[in-house]
Amino acid sequence: MQAFAALGAGVLVALSLPPWGLWPLAFVGIIVFEVSLGDAPARSTRFRYGWLFAAGWLFPGMVWMWFLTAPGYLLATALFATFHGLAALVAPTGRWRVVGRAAAHTLAEALRFCFPFGGVPLASLAISQSTGPVVGVVRIGGAVLLTWITFQIGFAIVGAWPLVRPRATGLRDRARGAFHSATALAAVVAIVVIAALAPSGTDTGRSLRVAVVQGGGPQGTHAVDVTYCAADGTPAPSGPLSGAACVTQRQLEATRTLQPSDDLDVVVWPENVIDVADFAGSLELTEVAAEAKRLHASFLVGVTEDKGENNFTNAQVVVTPDGDYTDRYDKVRRVPFGEYVPLRGLLQALGAPTNLVPRNAIAGTGPAILTIPEGAAPGATGTKVAVVISWEVFFGGRARDGVSHGGELLINPTNGSSYTWTVLQSQQVASSRLRAIETGRWEAQAAPTGFSAFVSPDGDVYDRTSVSQRAVITRTLPLRTGDTWYVRIGDKPWVALVVVVFIVALLGSGWRPRRGIRSAPRGTDEVTAPPSP
Repeated sequence: MQAFAALGAGVLVALSLPPWGLWPLAFVGIIVFEVSLGDAPARSTRFRYGWLFAAGWLFPGMVWMWFLTAPGYLLATALFATFHGLAALVAPTGRWRVVGRAAAHTLAEALRFCFPFGGVPLASLAISQSTGPVVGVVRIGGAVLLTWITFQIGFAIVGAWPLVRPRATGLRDRARGAFHSATALAAVVAIVVIAALAPSGTDTGRSLRVAVVQGGGPQGTHAVDVTYCAADGTPAPSGPLSGAACVTQRQLEATRTLQPSDDLDVVVWPENVIDVADFAGSLELTEVAAEAKRLHASFLVGVTEDKGENNFTNAQVVVTPDGDYTDRYDKVRRVPFGEYVPLRGLLQALGAPTNLVPRNAIAGTGPAILTIPEGAAPGATGTKVAVVISWEVFFGGRARDGVSHGGELLINPTNGSSYTWTVLQSQQVASSRLRAIETGRWEAQAAPTGFSAFVSPDGDVYDRTSVSQRAVITRTLPLRTGDTWYVRIGDKPWVALVVVVFIVALLGSGWRPRRGIRSAPRGTDEVTAPPSP
C-alpha cells in the first residue's frame, strides 16, 4: 500500500505541471510521499519508494519526449527516476529527514538539469510552480532555489504536524521533530520575503513596439517529413511549395497582414522558419528585407543553414529596414537526439535509428545577445536583446548570459511543431515565466505553430496564441536594466548551499562515515571491526 502511495504521490506532482497546471498538487504529492516513507523506512524500501515517486511524476510529465525518441523517453525517464531513488536512499531518517530529504531531492533535480548530455530540465518541480505563490524566489536563486523551497514546504508540513506522522512515538519525539520542521518553514518564509524585496530590474523609460508572427500550420511534423502547401502556405496534398518553403511562406503571409506604422520597431519570427544553404544573398533574405523596408522595422528571424553534408547551424539573425543582415546569435544549447545525436557512431553500430536526425547542429559559442541598430528605439544608439532559442529557455543560465551582456529585453524564438499535444509547448510558456522573473525582463516568445506570447517581469502572460493558429500579436514592451540577484550569482552558490544543508542534516541524524578496518598491532591476532553507522 505504501508503494502505491509513493507512486500516486508522483502522479499528483505530474498534475501540478503544465498543461494540467494544478500547482497546489505538487505540495500535496510531496506530503503524500513523505507519509509513505515515514520517519525511518527500511533501507530496502527507500530507493524503491523514491523511484516510484519520481516515475509517477516524470513519465507523464516528460511524455513529450515520446515524439522525439520513444526509446530515449523510456531510458531517460527511468534514469531520472533513479536519481530520486538514490536521493531517498541516502537522505537521513528520523527528525532530520524533513531537512535532509528536501536537500537530497533538490540535488537530484539539479543533477538532471545538467546530466547527461547537458541535462533535460523539463517536467521540473520549478516549472510546476511558475504560477504559484512562491515563484518570486527565482529572482534570487533561480530554478534550484524554487525546487528546494517547494520540496522543503512539503516535507516540513508533515514533520510540523505530528498527527499525520506515521510511527511517531511519544510527545517528546514529536515535539523535537516539529522543531526541525518549524525552523525549516520559518526559513522558507524568510526567503520568500527577501525575494519580494530583492532587486527586479528597472524601466529605462524606453520601449519597443514588438510584433510576434506565428505562421500557423499542423503539429507533429518533422524536418525529414515531405509536406506540400499552396502558394499562400496553407497545407495541401500537393502544391508548388514543399518542406521548409511552406513554413517560410506561412510566415510571410502572416507578416503581410501587418500595416506600416511609425510605432512598430521589431518583428520577431520563430526558430528555423527559414532553411537555406546560406542566408546571405538568398531569396529568403530578399523577401524578409522587403517586409522590413515596408514596415520600417527590424526583423529578428530564425535561420537554419547547411554546413556540409553532416552539419547545420541554428541561428537568430537581425535584418534591418535597410535590408542589411547585421547580427546573429547561434544556438549554444542543442537538443540531444533532436538537433544532434550523442555517441552517433556507437548507436549506429547498435542499429539505433540515427537517420531520424541525419545531421548534427553546430553549437554556437558567443554570448546570448543581438543588437538592433540605431533607430530601433527612440533616443537609442542600439538596443541589445537577450536571446534564448527554443530549448535554451529551459536553462536559466542562457537568459542570464544574455541579460548580463546588456540585454534589455528577452526573446525566445522556438519551434515545437514536431510534437503532438501541448505538454512541451505549455511547459515552455511556464519556463518563459521563470526566465522573465529571474532576469527582470519582458519576454517575447515566438513559435511557428504555438504557443506565442508576451511575458512580463512578474511572470504574467499576455496575448497567448492557440496551437496551429495563424496569428500576429503586438505589444509595446518596456526596456529594462539592472541585475537581479540571480543574474549576478547564478545557480552554483545555491547548489553548494543545498549540499551544505544536506551534509548538516546527515551529520545531525547521527550518520558518520565508515572507517576502514584497522589491523591490530603486530604480534596479535585481533582485528578491530568498523563501527556501525
